[in-house]
Amino acid sequence: FRFFPSEKFLITFLDVLVFAANAAESRGYLGERRGEGLASRWSRLTVLHAAQPAAWTTVTPIPSGHSWDFNWDKREPSTLSNGRKKESVTEDPSSEQDNSKPKATRHIFLIRHSQYNLSGSSDKDRILTPLGREQADLTGQRLAALGLKYDVLIHSSMARATETAHIISKHLPGVELVSCDLLREGAPIEPVPAVTHWKPDAVYHEDGARIEAAFRRYIHRADPKQKEDSYEIIVCHANVIRYFVCRALQFPPEGWLRMGLHNGSITWLTIRPSGRVGLRTMGDAGFMPPDKLTRT
Repeated sequence: FRFFPSEKFLITFLDVLVFAANAAESRGYLGERRGEGLASRWSRLTVLHAAQPAAWTTVTPIPSGHSWDFNWDKREPSTLSNGRKKESVTEDPSSEQDNSKPKATRHIFLIRHSQYNLSGSSDKDRILTPLGREQADLTGQRLAALGLKYDVLIHSSMARATETAHIISKHLPGVELVSCDLLREGAPIEPVPAVTHWKPDAVYHEDGARIEAAFRRYIHRADPKQKEDSYEIIVCHANVIRYFVCRALQFPPEGWLRMGLHNGSITWLTIRPSGRVGLRTMGDAGFMPPDKLTRT
């Protein structure tokens, strides 16, 4: 049995403590240390007064006012069934709606590519460094150790993500590899707060449209025909992953640059049949030794 004092109890207890300290002080029970004057003794009492959590009773969190949009992926069953033409008058509406409801949970593992050659003049030259290959191997070991039945391994078509995916796949025999241009690195949306030291080569609305298209393709609830939970791996880039997380959690997407990701790290999203989204891990790299961690 553990005792967890309530806020009211703590406030009352501290009030009693301060009252006792004041009484003791007035009677000289606290005494003086050698060389300690009235100012020092008053300082000790000030600390006791400051410990009273007065702000707890006057300040409360203010809700943002933004409610969760269950139709964020445009796949909420009730909205899909509305307006459909019924084929027969005997059709059971409740049965139709039940058949359109997803029943499985999608688990999506977003993997950031490993460390690569930053001095490469083109994408084909920006291959993984020796350390980057070690990181990819460690990530593959970690994914295999989870003991999950992975359905597919999708990767960005850029060299560093492709190489990372192929190294990971060695630890996941039988998992299909799929390349996708939509997952290439880019600037999804102008970040807030703005940064002056980073200017993307592509215009935001160009990269942003492509990365948003990738989000809509891969981040959504399961199809109603899917009977079992699925586990999918997507190997791509930091900007893409951070944007995906903001969008999936319905956070302001312009906040994507406020997060950082290690190379080879694992971000795990779950999407429930109801449309609820959970973030199990964000940029997990704890399976790597400290000397293998990089963020290039």
